Amino acid sequence: MRFGATVEDGGVRFRLWAPDAGEVVLHLAGRGDYPLDRDAEGWTEYFVPGAGAGDRYGFRVGGRVVPDPASRHQPQGVHGLSEVVDPAGYDWRDANWRGRPWEEAVISEIHVGTFTREGTFRAAIARLKALAEVGVTAIELMPVAEFPGRRGWGYDGALAFAPHSSYGRPEDLKALVDAAHGLGLMVFLDVVYNHFGPEGNYLHLTARRFFTDRHHTPWGQAFNFDGADARPVRDFFIDNALYWLTEFHFDGLRLDAVQSIVDDSRPTILEELATRVRAEITERPVHLILENDANSAHLLARDAAGRPRFYTAQWNDDIHHSLHRLLTGETEGYYRDYAPDPLAHLGRCLVEGFAFQGEASEHRRGERRGEPSSHLPPTAFVAFLQNHDQIGNRAVGERIDGLASPSAVWATTALLLLSPQPPLLFMGQEWGATSPFQYFCDVEPRLASSVRRGRRHEYPHFRGRIPDPVANASFLRSRLDWRRRDGGEGAERVRRVAHLLDIRRRVLAPRLSGARADRAERIGPGALRCRWILGDGAALTVRANLCDQPLAGIVPETGTLLYAAGGDGRSLPAWGVDWHLDDRGKTE
Repeated sequence: MRFGATVEDGGVRFRLWAPDAGEVVLHLAGRGDYPLDRDAEGWTEYFVPGAGAGDRYGFRVGGRVVPDPASRHQPQGVHGLSEVVDPAGYDWRDANWRGRPWEEAVISEIHVGTFTREGTFRAAIARLKALAEVGVTAIELMPVAEFPGRRGWGYDGALAFAPHSSYGRPEDLKALVDAAHGLGLMVFLDVVYNHFGPEGNYLHLTARRFFTDRHHTPWGQAFNFDGADARPVRDFFIDNALYWLTEFHFDGLRLDAVQSIVDDSRPTILEELATRVRAEITERPVHLILENDANSAHLLARDAAGRPRFYTAQWNDDIHHSLHRLLTGETEGYYRDYAPDPLAHLGRCLVEGFAFQGEASEHRRGERRGEPSSHLPPTAFVAFLQNHDQIGNRAVGERIDGLASPSAVWATTALLLLSPQPPLLFMGQEWGATSPFQYFCDVEPRLASSVRRGRRHEYPHFRGRIPDPVANASFLRSRLDWRRRDGGEGAERVRRVAHLLDIRRRVLAPRLSGARADRAERIGPGALRCRWILGDGAALTVRANLCDQPLAGIVPETGTLLYAAGGDGRSLPAWGVDWHLDDRGKTE
């Protein structure tokens, strides 16, 4: 990498961009201090003979020793010394892994700290087989870059290259990816390129120009992606993306909240990052996924051969919000945009991608949101009923199974798992986990008070007691209870999910390349019918009655009944969903 410590023959080369610091000294524990000279662009470089993997180091700036911004490991957390890591020190076993096509994606989102009781990379390995057996084909890790304290969601990371020390060492994360590949599972990583957390980042001491006052984000100053001196900043994040994909063999990245990445240059940092990744990793498919409240369809554009120009897909909040509104009746916050006719929004999501494609948003005080998306393939939109945000950003972090009836939850599950849009499940959803996923963090006392106040302010009308986000109890309540998976209702839910995903694997996934939407139509007060033409010309149809009243007098569908939830394929009871496949247009 251009940043950080690199093990070479006979020693270690240390590189730091410090254009705004006074004197900078490399501090190497047990070896001494080495004053550093900088070139005209602020780069300093020093080779230490005899240094090697395992050595601890930092940079003495302004009277204190701070970690390397590109540290690969922080054994003592965000305020401690960095550790030199040799990327070649791990013996990979996945030499035959060539990835999987995006059309096969069924994603399970995982928070490493609460996925198992141990909350480590190594402990997660033992649970991968259960995911593969149910039909999951990819796991997506919530951010693992070093963040303050022992517990947190990961979105306030401070050191972008270091896997979080409480989860394990870099070699442990590599072992997790290695084991997943051995089971045929892709592994995606959630990365945060819109801000650093408020504790543990020391770039203001060495490179204040990493940030700019020209733009602002919900977290304060924006990154300097478009200034005259922005090149090292852009390279830092592009290198970070390539680092995770190459050194750790990740199959893809999910970029968090990119609507908060402000960049007036051309190409934008998002476009350049995607272009570089696709140019430099060609031996296997790499899947780049966005979270983007702005619904920027141009970032999902395809080339003449149908391949993504920039990003493979986007988490589709619109489909979640439509479904949640239908299941719960909630109209507060962003759900107000979907309140008048959630079924119409849902139909548009299923066949066109976004519900908001430039329309005004009441929740955003009339601001127009989104771009036309009907030209994009259905595989450009990740569909979900739950994720970490939509559970954890509720006051007490309850899951959808605690908010809606079992029949309603299952109907929407059957709708999503057989949709041409790649489905995402939040960890434990496949067995109907009842454990909440609450907001939790572990920050220094001054910040802790601010986090508590902010959490209470976020839910002014909530009448219950909001869990203390800094208390260890909030973290412990959020851990999965795997015992519920293996018996009773949990085992039955797993069986039903596995059946749907087996249909998806056998019947749908081979036909999704080249699939396109046909139409959506209302067939009852709470019912709709959607149709897609798959890549081989076959027609896929779903009829969904997402309300408490049965629907009578429906016209029989042609083709083969793939699945019926709550009915026999000839009627639509309350919360009934059926899927049909018509092969008459199929091409050989």
